[in-house]
Amino acid sequence: MTRQRLALVTGGNRGIGLATVKSLCAKGIKTIFTCRNPHDGHMAMMDMVEHAKLIDFHPLEVADNDSVAELAEYVQNKYGYLDILVNNAGGNYDSWQRAGHVSITEVEYTIDVNLIGTWRMCNAFIPLMLGQGWGRIINVSSGAGTIAQQDGSTPAYSISKNGVNMLTKSLAADLKSSGITVNAVDPGWVRTAMGGENAPHSTEEGADTIVWLATEAEDGLSSGFFRDRKLIAW
Repeated sequence: MTRQRLALVTGGNRGIGLATVKSLCAKGIKTIFTCRNPHDGHMAMMDMVEHAKLIDFHPLEVADNDSVAELAEYVQNKYGYLDILVNNAGGNYDSWQRAGHVSITEVEYTIDVNLIGTWRMCNAFIPLMLGQGWGRIINVSSGAGTIAQQDGSTPAYSISKNGVNMLTKSLAADLKSSGITVNAVDPGWVRTAMGGENAPHSTEEGADTIVWLATEAEDGLSSGFFRDRKLIAW
């Protein structure tokens, strides 16, 4: 009997993360989702009652080493494997700052969550994938992280997302021939708390490329940065 696929989505209680969880469940994939606040997680579970048999929730703070380790132990003890990791948690779109005049505290926090948080998760869960010789890691990045787009605005967010792209390339190279693929996604400007109600794309559209990489893309596809299922430069 074929084992059921298992996915883990960080920041899965709202926006693109929530749309990703719903889409994965619609494909029959058991999905663990995380967010910082347990209350928010339980509210999201109520919003996904139609997928009740396929969802699991665990609180997580990606900027906390102990919290990540606790989640990894939970997944190891309850499931013993992981097929898909979607590193979606992040934020702090610092539009109030310019590169030449920043709060270093804001920069440190943003990089810790967006970049190092993603790295923490990969470091914690790659061993579960290596044990089975297969896995798909999708890091949610941003067009703001592309070198060509840099204009001095949103400096902490942009640099953190460029770092996510570099981390993706580095991990993909390190895991070559392991059966684990690592890719990054620019979901576009989406109607979320960050994107605002006038953004051109729905959360489902923002999640589409993430879910495609997690479930449909060819096994050897790795080290890329994708938007609308197409490879783009960063």
